[in-house]
Amino acid sequence: MTQKAKFMLVGLAGVLAGAALTVNLSAIANKEAETALPVEELRAFTDVFARIKSDYVEPVEDKKLITEAINGMLTGLDPHSAYLDAEGFKDLQVGTQGEFGGLGIEVGMEEGFVKVVSPIEDTPAFKAGVKPGDLIVKLDDTPVKGMTLNDAVKRMRGKPGSPIKLTIVRKGVDKPIVLTLTRAVIKIRSVKSKLLESGYGYVRVTQFQEHTGELLAEALDKLYKDNKTPLKGLILDLRNDPGGLLNGAVAVAAAFVKPDSLVVYTEGRTEDAKMRLTASRENYLRPMQRDYLKDLPEGVKQVPMVVLVNSGSASASEIVAGALQDHKRAVVMGTRTFGKGSVQTILPIGNGTAIKLTTARYYTPNGRSIQAKGIEPDILVQDPAMPEEDDGFGIREADLAKHLANPAGEDAPAPVKQPSESFKTPPADQPGKEKKPMALEPGEVVSKDDFQVNQALSLLKGLQILQGR
Repeated sequence: MTQKAKFMLVGLAGVLAGAALTVNLSAIANKEAETALPVEELRAFTDVFARIKSDYVEPVEDKKLITEAINGMLTGLDPHSAYLDAEGFKDLQVGTQGEFGGLGIEVGMEEGFVKVVSPIEDTPAFKAGVKPGDLIVKLDDTPVKGMTLNDAVKRMRGKPGSPIKLTIVRKGVDKPIVLTLTRAVIKIRSVKSKLLESGYGYVRVTQFQEHTGELLAEALDKLYKDNKTPLKGLILDLRNDPGGLLNGAVAVAAAFVKPDSLVVYTEGRTEDAKMRLTASRENYLRPMQRDYLKDLPEGVKQVPMVVLVNSGSASASEIVAGALQDHKRAVVMGTRTFGKGSVQTILPIGNGTAIKLTTARYYTPNGRSIQAKGIEPDILVQDPAMPEEDDGFGIREADLAKHLANPAGEDAPAPVKQPSESFKTPPADQPGKEKKPMALEPGEVVSKDDFQVNQALSLLKGLQILQGR
């Protein structure tokens, strides 16, 4: 992986005077370009700029106008490109390291409102019942309509212990929901694990951060030590994992596939955007960093695996699921994933600011683009705690305005597989099977009533029986 001064994101839907313009335009004009600059459009821009300066009801600073123009250029491209001011850039860097202050919500922008992609586990938002697909229409008493995503994120972040009121519109609920949350220091341990029962391990990756690979190696080592004998089966849970750093995804996949196997490749317009990332140390480690995957427990690369995914599994999660699926290393179970198959590069532009620019599409080892399509599970298992999955209302990339098209022209979802009889969701009116979200007890990694986890465990046990025969 290139070690240049920029880092690649493959998830985490949105977090985040005139002289300068002249200099930038001159640089563009002097650069060899495929097409001439659009002179008429640039003239229109300067006319609008001048008109606002002279006629707007209140004086407006040049800096604000230029910043908003940059913002507009980027947000008009796709749902994931954005301008990061100094504070937003700092927040993004801190977030990828696993600690920041706020509510714990991965968000994007839709029709002028903040759309929840996924609440992060063990955070104020998660505990208050914020759900994927919720639209945040007010922050305290201020309407979100008209704010940029960065402005909204700034308002949601703040001093730990301070309250904020969210007004939420939720599909299927007639009235807005008003929640008062208390901000906290969000410390995210991106890997959690548990020995479900003798011989069968469970690992959940909540987000792909700088230290996710190391934490995964520690979790696997602990599972094998706790079990005292080699595992018979392993569940890798990527449900509602919004993505994160590309090298984190490569590290997780590299833990389970053969060395030097292709994990993902990217295609873009520049040479830097064309990469082939294999399960090799240079693609997931920093220079001089110890290879934490070198001493993984024996058997990790052969243990039967199930990967759990759903509509909240995005980007880096899809890279891992797609790689393990293509290499026939694991059975992918759950529902179709989010479909974010694009790479965002963070490009610093001076004064502590940066742009988050979509620079490439990524492809699974077998050449599949996931963009606006997602990963189809090998076995469809719908979760009774997530009825929107059953009804086809799970929010995905293809539902976002201005999303990039799939290069194969396959934006429309593939035909939905029907679950086999043994994996069908129980009826909602069946005793003890009411469709309601499962609340984890404090310190609990996964609920014993998690339907999809239990189906994955049953599958692994069935495979063990077949292997024994």
